[in-house]
Amino acid sequence: MPFINDRLMEQAESRPPPVTPGARVSRFQFEPDQVMARLSARIVGQDPVLADLEAMLTRIKADISDPERPLAVYLFVGPTGVGKTETARLLAEALHGRADALCRVDMNTLAQEHYAAALTGAPPGYVGSKEGHTLLDEERLRGTFRKPGVVLFDEIEKADARVIRALMNVLDHGRLPLSAGTRELDFRNSLIFMTSNLGAREAQARLSLYRGGWRRWLGLRPGEVERIPEQAVFEHFDPEFINRIDRIHYFQPLAPQRAEALLDIELDRLADRLQGRDVHLSWQPAARARLCAGQDIRYGARDLRRRLRNELEPKVAAAMFGHPGTRQFLVRASGGTLEVVPVMDTEPHDALRHTT
Repeated sequence: MPFINDRLMEQAESRPPPVTPGARVSRFQFEPDQVMARLSARIVGQDPVLADLEAMLTRIKADISDPERPLAVYLFVGPTGVGKTETARLLAEALHGRADALCRVDMNTLAQEHYAAALTGAPPGYVGSKEGHTLLDEERLRGTFRKPGVVLFDEIEKADARVIRALMNVLDHGRLPLSAGTRELDFRNSLIFMTSNLGAREAQARLSLYRGGWRRWLGLRPGEVERIPEQAVFEHFDPEFINRIDRIHYFQPLAPQRAEALLDIELDRLADRLQGRDVHLSWQPAARARLCAGQDIRYGARDLRRRLRNELEPKVAAAMFGHPGTRQFLVRASGGTLEVVPVMDTEPHDALRHTT
C-alpha cells in the first residue's frame, strides 16, 4: 500500500527530532559535509562554486533562513558540459537518496509567450483552467519537513519574457499562484537553481583567438574572459529579476588537464552500471590515454560521455554476448581503436587499471 506508506513516512518526518544534550537541533536531516563529499567526487574544476554551496547548506541546516522566501536561489552560468545541471541533480540525489528527486523544467520548451500557462495553468475560461494543471511537480519541489526540495529551471535564458516574469514572485516570496485562483505552489522549502549558457560562445571564441596565431604572445587581460558571461547576463535579464537571485556563479571552462579526472568519473559511472550485470572492466593505460587524447574539452563531460557511448559501450556489449560466462574484461588500445577482450585471453600480469 504505497499511499499509506508515504503518509506514514511524512508523519514520521514531521515529528520533532530527538534532543541530545549539548547538540544543536535542526529540523533538517542531512549533513552538509556528506552532501558535499558526493558533489566533490563528481564535479571537476569548480571549487569556488562547491565552497559556496557548502556554506549555503550549512546555513539551511541551522534553519535560520527567511521563512517567506525560498531557502536559496542560485543562477549557474557557463559553457556546456561543465557541471551546471549535474550539480543540481547530484544535490537532489544526495539530499533525498534517489536520482528522480529533482524537479526539473527545461525552459527551452517555454520559448513562446503562450507557454507561460504550462507553469501557472490555463487562464480562466480556457480548457483545463479549473483543474489547475502545471508543468511543475509539486511533491518534488516542496520537499519534506526534513529535507528541502530541489528545483531546476534549465537554460533559463531561452524562456519567453512572460515566463520569466511569472517566476519573479517565486524567487521573491516563494509562491506561485495558479491561474485558476484555487491554489498556489509553495517554494519556501525549496532550493531553486537556474542555469544559463549566456556569453559562453563569446567567451570560448575569445579564448580560441588568443590560443592560436600571433595573439597567443599577447595574453589575455586578467578577468577579460570572465567578464563576458557576466555582461551577457546583465544585458539579457531585467535588474528586478537579477535582484531576486542570491548568488550568480560563473562556471569555468574545463582545462585540458582535467580530462583524466573527467574520465575517472565517467568510468566509475559505467562500472556502476556494469556491476548490476556482474561485469567488471580492467584498463590498459594506453586505452585510457586514447580516450583522453581524443576528448574535445570545449564540450566538457558530455563529449567524453558521448565517446564512451559510441566507441566503447557497443564493444563492451558485444564482448558480453560473445563471452556470456565471463565476468572480467580488459579494455586495450590496438591499432588506433579500442578492443574489449576477456581477461582469460590476455597475457598474465598485463598492466591493468581496475575500475570497480
